[in-house]
Amino acid sequence: MDEASEEMGKKRNAEEPEVAEGGDHAGEPASPEERASALETELAEMKDRMLRALAEAENTRRRAAREREEMQKYAIAGFARDLLNAADNLRRALESAPPSEITDARVESLLAGVAATERELLAAFERHGIRRIDPKGERFDHNAHQAIYEVEREATPGGTIVEVLQPGYLLFDRLLRPAMVGVAKEKAKPSASPEGGQGNGKGGGGTEGESPESPENPG
Repeated sequence: MDEASEEMGKKRNAEEPEVAEGGDHAGEPASPEERASALETELAEMKDRMLRALAEAENTRRRAAREREEMQKYAIAGFARDLLNAADNLRRALESAPPSEITDARVESLLAGVAATERELLAAFERHGIRRIDPKGERFDHNAHQAIYEVEREATPGGTIVEVLQPGYLLFDRLLRPAMVGVAKEKAKPSASPEGGQGNGKGGGGTEGESPESPENPG
């Protein structure tokens, strides 16, 4: 009996690897077509991941380039804002002495130099994307203008800028300083006259008063 049991145990141990190998073979694709299909699916997934990674890298590159361009474009904003007061002072100097009131040749020469300096400064502003806002006669825009006062003007539509106290400036499409302006008041809409309502009531009453006479006509 012992020899028979030992022999059966050896046979069982010898058969176990074969079963395992059979199980391994059962997990593999049954045909070359299935293996090719699995490889194609894996390749498609890898290609999709690669395209997504490339798109993300391109978006990152473009975003960095845009931020760098904007940084270079608006880097002078602080410096330009500090120069606006100098431009204002040159304009005030020119407006303080109208050409018709100048009798001294030296004062006239001095003001001509101030005007030339202002022109050069404004030309330098233009070269670097700085533009003056002088919106007299335009509609008030709270994005670019700062209203200092309102005034009634009969011949001017409400909301129109009637005076520019201090010009504004733009750096490309970004506001450096709003223009300080005076604005025409919005005209009040006329209210309905109460007499008109009474007149309509009288007219209606007259019509109602005439209606009782109609029965007398047959008589």
